[in-house]
Amino acid sequence: MASGPGPLLAVFDVDGTLIDSQHNIVAAVTEAWRHFGLPIPKPEAIRRVIGLSLPEAIGQLMPGTRPEEHRRVAEMYKEIFVARRQQPRHEEPLFPGVLEALKRLAEQNVLLGIATGKSRRGLDAVLDRHGLNDHFMTLQTADTGPGKPHPDMLLRAIREAKVRPERTVMIGDTTYDMKMAVRAGAIGIGVGWGYHEVVELRQTGAYLVIDHFRELPPIVSLL
Repeated sequence: MASGPGPLLAVFDVDGTLIDSQHNIVAAVTEAWRHFGLPIPKPEAIRRVIGLSLPEAIGQLMPGTRPEEHRRVAEMYKEIFVARRQQPRHEEPLFPGVLEALKRLAEQNVLLGIATGKSRRGLDAVLDRHGLNDHFMTLQTADTGPGKPHPDMLLRAIREAKVRPERTVMIGDTTYDMKMAVRAGAIGIGVGWGYHEVVELRQTGAYLVIDHFRELPPIVSLL
């Protein structure tokens, strides 16, 4: 638990935590695999790797294949996903209570950040679409270093915000988020509506797991 004086930083995952993007990710993976004539992974297998950096996620979905194959498929996936994002019917809704929770945390003088396996281009598109550009003071993606569960992204956010690790909360829906928090010396708070099971979040270091965003501000105020 965080203790002592000093500012507190709340860092959020994106896919499965702030936005529900699984349908688009599963569809883009399916289309990319079909383009290359590859055996299409099951939707549950795709959901398991959401949150990892794209090369690592693809590597897990293509066991026994070479990195150059991963890169080829990754480029096709990105092309397909960008094209889908530009369609008028493209939807990646915010989960209930996101905006209200961010507002309340800001009123509590909590610093806000992002740590996501998305590219910076993908993150910017999400923030633009939902009008979230002014909410976060640090934005960390896997473009500039190791992806989750390596602690690099979260440690970069901590340095940028000039806070202590023990005064940092990582909010996410996957075991990768919780492992990253533990390795960075931060507090992991899991969300129960995402892509990994609640029991897994607890087993990998979640301090607690919330069922709705309305629970987050009161919990953070006690840290």
